[in-house]
Amino acid sequence: MVLLSGWTFIVLGIAGLFLPVLQGILFLMIGLIILSREYAWAHRLVERVRERFSKAAAHFAEASEKARRWTKRTTATKSNNA
Repeated sequence: MVLLSGWTFIVLGIAGLFLPVLQGILFLMIGLIILSREYAWAHRLVERVRERFSKAAAHFAEASEKARRWTKRTTATKSNNA
């Protein structure tokens, strides 16, 4: 479920790079943050982006916290329904 949501955000982010109604970079970062819990390459990429764009690091931390809460809530709901 976590991998599916992470890849969904990545696909939406790629679409958002070409469509004006979606925030492509935002969706890509959320997807990478979610995937960084499962994949080492995604974790390294998020860390490189944090180092390169230090002003955005606070936003990454906030997005990471939101992603953590969302995945926790989603997995808790999934386990309650099972």
